[in-house]
Amino acid sequence: MNGEIKICGITRIEDAAVAVDAGADYLGFVFYAGSKRSVIPSVVQGILAALPAGVRGIGVFVNESPATIDRIVTECGLYAVQLHGDETSNDFIGRNFRIWRAVRWEGGAWKPDPAHWPAERWLVDAAVPGVYGGTGQTADWAAAADLAAQRPCLLAGGLTVETVAGAIRRVRPAGVDVSGGVESGPGCKDAGKIRSFIKAARAAWERIRK
Repeated sequence: MNGEIKICGITRIEDAAVAVDAGADYLGFVFYAGSKRSVIPSVVQGILAALPAGVRGIGVFVNESPATIDRIVTECGLYAVQLHGDETSNDFIGRNFRIWRAVRWEGGAWKPDPAHWPAERWLVDAAVPGVYGGTGQTADWAAAADLAAQRPCLLAGGLTVETVAGAIRRVRPAGVDVSGGVESGPGCKDAGKIRSFIKAARAAWERIRK
C-alpha cells in the first residue's frame, strides 16, 4: 500500500510548489464560488504553468454543469474532476474526464450510492448538512474502512498532522486528502504543516507495509 496524498484548496503558487516538492500526488483546486478557497480557471492555469510538467491537478466542483466542467478541464489541463455536490450520475456517464466522487455516510448509507457512479476514486468526507466539504469535521472512519476495503477511497474530513497516521491505520484508504489541516488561514497553506503531514502519512503507510 503506497498511499496517495492530495493537498486540496490550493490558491497560491508558493503553496503548490511546497506541496509538490514535499511529495504530494495531487493538488486540489476548488471551482466553487461558495468556498473560502475558491479559485478561477486563470489562476489555476498560472499555478500549474509554474510547476514541473506532470503535476496532477484535481478540479473540485459543486453542482456545476458538465459542459462548464468540460471547458475548465480543457483550459486548465486538469487530471481529474472531483464532484462534491448533488450531481446525478446520468449527467456524467461517458464524459471525457476522470471522475472522482465525494460520498458521505448518512443515516446508515453512503450518499450518493457509490454503485451508481462511474468513478475512479471515492472521496470520503464528513456529513455536514448543507455544507459541501471543507468543514474540518471528521468523517465516519468505521464506515470509511468498510468502503475502502471495496473501492479506492481517499479519506478526507478534518485530517491533521496529528490525526493522519491514526486515520490511515484505521481506514486503510488508497489515499488521504487535506485542506484546512495544513493551513495558517483559509486558502493559505503552512509549508511546515504540509511537509509534516506528508511525512506522517508516508510513515504510516510504511508501517502498514511492514
